[in-house]
Amino acid sequence: MANDMIKGMGFHHIGLKVADFAKSRAMYHALGMKEVCGWGEGEKEIVMFDLGDGGRIELFAGGGDFLSKEGKWLHFAMKVDDVDAAYETALKAGFEPKTAPKVVPLQSWPNPISINIAFVVGPDGEELEFFKEV
Repeated sequence: MANDMIKGMGFHHIGLKVADFAKSRAMYHALGMKEVCGWGEGEKEIVMFDLGDGGRIELFAGGGDFLSKEGKWLHFAMKVDDVDAAYETALKAGFEPKTAPKVVPLQSWPNPISINIAFVVGPDGEELEFFKEV
């Protein structure tokens, strides 16, 4: 569904400040994400990963101790073809389990749908959701 007010608007990226840049970078690599670009160094290093469809996540070094236990967002959802496989890949990469894959019927509008979802938690408390409408 296109945005009629702002032409060409769509998702580009979400940014996350992380406490251990090298660890987070390795874990996002282990999910199969590819680095698109990066800049800076030390506590000012930044790297952008492509999810595989052009959407991106941007990791910022220098998170330190000010990060809350829940991270900097409620959750970051990624559409996937196979929720179970994505969940297992994340666990093998070192992400912590939060919610194992499950199908949830929704009384949504305009029509009821069912979704297959799973959640994992990253090294800074960030929650990642793997999502597929079924």
